[in-house]
Amino acid sequence: MQVIFLLILGAAAGFIATRLMRLDTDIPTTVAIGALGALIGGFMLRFLIMLSGWAAGFVGAVIGAMLLIWLWRTYGPGR
Repeated sequence: MQVIFLLILGAAAGFIATRLMRLDTDIPTTVAIGALGALIGGFMLRFLIMLSGWAAGFVGAVIGAMLLIWLWRTYGPGR
């Protein structure tokens, strides 16, 4: 059940992050960015999750996805 929640949260976070970073991607890439961003953000902001619940996890997922997009743009293939 947590994996399904992570995919849903990741899809939403990836969508928001790709739009904020003006990155045009397909749906699987958006979900992957969001899911990986959720993992990164979850690790970075674990203490906030304890304090304020799932909303902090969502914020962390968006921030993590934006960080992943920035890293991809900066250090990805062809850079």
